[in-house]
Amino acid sequence: MTEILKLEHLEKSFGDHVVLRDINLSVSKGEVISVIGSSGSGKSTMLRCINLLEEPTGGRIIFEGNDISDKKNNVTSYRARVGMVFQQADDQLFMPTVEEDVAFGPSNMRLEPEEIRRRVTEALDAVGALHLRGASPFRLSGGQKKRVAIATVLSMEPSVLVMDEPTSNLDPRARRQIIDLIRRFGHTTLIATHDMEMVLDLCDRTIVMKQGRIVADGSTRHVFGDLALLEECGLEQPCEL
Repeated sequence: MTEILKLEHLEKSFGDHVVLRDINLSVSKGEVISVIGSSGSGKSTMLRCINLLEEPTGGRIIFEGNDISDKKNNVTSYRARVGMVFQQADDQLFMPTVEEDVAFGPSNMRLEPEEIRRRVTEALDAVGALHLRGASPFRLSGGQKKRVAIATVLSMEPSVLVMDEPTSNLDPRARRQIIDLIRRFGHTTLIATHDMEMVLDLCDRTIVMKQGRIVADGSTRHVFGDLALLEECGLEQPCEL
């Protein structure tokens, strides 16, 4: 498979507090990978470094063969290609209407109005929210907000989706809708999550983190079959295994 993203010896510290330690990861095009670990293991920080919302302290990020850590590269362009969906949809929605929120990214890319309208329509249609385009994002349900937040990223036409807890705080029906959407997209996707049933349902490959390090990387069923590993990392085997 073609490698699309690679992390080499990635490090991240906040002052004296080391959050990520020597992270090495290769992601192939089309993979859907879960990143699991107890709270504070470094999952979200790793995703934010991948998207460059946090600047790594050390190491390199290679995207499609280019060293993104190099300051000469266009960070804005890179973030359009590697789109992040935040854990809290409210952190991603801030415009008066859904349509304006989804158009915000493409508008900042200075695309033609016709191209922006096309992208907004296709992104909202992809998440089943076309009927919400004129609604206020602040009046939506949790599941609707999550779908619109995903649409704001899809409108940038990314190659990679980076998702932080996409099913958190959703009712069972909304959770299932989000899982079905992710399965249908076909993007290369990295998902940080505590939802072990979703991981088993959606991801062929799972990465386990502990204290800022990757301690396991393999097939999801193999990882979940290692009870000693799960116990060591404060994780539980999904009920459906």
